Amino acid sequence: MTVEPLARPVGAAGLDRRQVHAIAGCYFVASFAALGLPPYLTEILPGLGDHDGRWAGLLYIAPTVFTALGAPLWGRLADRFGQKRLLLRAQLGLAVSFLLAGAADSLPAFTIALVLQGFLGGTFSATNGYLASALDGSRLSKALTLMQGSARASLVAAPILVGALSPWIDPHRQYLVMALLPLTAAVLLSFLPEPIRPAAAPVDGDAAQADPPGSLRLLYTFEFAFVFATIISFPYLITLVQQRLPGVNGTVAGFLFALPHLVYLIAAGRVHAAVEARPRTGLALGFALVALGLAGHAPADSLLTFVLTRTVLGLGMTFGLVCLAVLAAEAARGRAPGRMFGTRETVSKCGAVAAGLAAALANGSSGPAAPVVTGTAAALAAALLALLTRRSPR
Repeated sequence: MTVEPLARPVGAAGLDRRQVHAIAGCYFVASFAALGLPPYLTEILPGLGDHDGRWAGLLYIAPTVFTALGAPLWGRLADRFGQKRLLLRAQLGLAVSFLLAGAADSLPAFTIALVLQGFLGGTFSATNGYLASALDGSRLSKALTLMQGSARASLVAAPILVGALSPWIDPHRQYLVMALLPLTAAVLLSFLPEPIRPAAAPVDGDAAQADPPGSLRLLYTFEFAFVFATIISFPYLITLVQQRLPGVNGTVAGFLFALPHLVYLIAAGRVHAAVEARPRTGLALGFALVALGLAGHAPADSLLTFVLTRTVLGLGMTFGLVCLAVLAAEAARGRAPGRMFGTRETVSKCGAVAAGLAAALANGSSGPAAPVVTGTAAALAAALLALLTRRSPR
């Protein structure tokens, strides 16, 4: 994924392109265990006494829940004590929790490690807060778009790497190996400067007005709706594919799962250039594409139709994530970045938890196609809201 340019004039406040890409790389490697190992919980838990893996669902969302609880606290502390210190804290917190998870020899100890992973981690909001303290406007939205690309790349690559290592290292003990990644990221990040927020450029009287009341709440509403609508299709996608395409192998099913994230990596830079000046319109289009992509899952009964629907969903995810990055960069002007991005992280995680619960309920009552129908309805409602508010003052 290419997002250009992030370079700054010599002597200007902020971070240069190489530093921003270094931060994205650190987030990528630190995310490996957090994103790559949870799909293997059903293989890990029998060795800890849960022979049927019945706690896998609850433990899957445990880090998410505690990330949501801890993010606002860490965000406020970052505003008070410095974004760099709290970003380093998040990376070191992940390293400690991974070591505890890999060394756990009982289900309660492993559960505590996952809780600590969520509460002590929060690297995404910490990274965004660090960037927002050094960048502004278009440069910030491009950096946030790049961070999402880093997250998508990790989401695609991490489960593959974990699976490749499994014949030699048990997934449970891979937590010990993966602890080296956030530790390495912390060492690299320690060489970066404590960011200084660049002074805002002079603007017209109309443009200088503060964000209208409720604009931040609207951003959080869109964030929740977007995460809910997209995540709800994840838990039972493989089951749906195997049901509709009997005999499909795991590689194909995994490719279909990863396809929307691959679309983001390919298209995010171009989409950012297209929607930067009109993010609300782009967000409405993103929600509409998400709704169309999700709706296409219900009748899909061939590999080609699944590829097409997953591609459309990927385009919707790309428009949505990029437009949310632009809106977040606008909202960050004049605000304490740690608190804002910490709250945004909480809202996002709440959307993910709500999506997981809704998917489980829908699947239990009507089968694996039901969650995508629920997501379609949520995306359509959010698209309508984005259209109605697209002319609001920015």
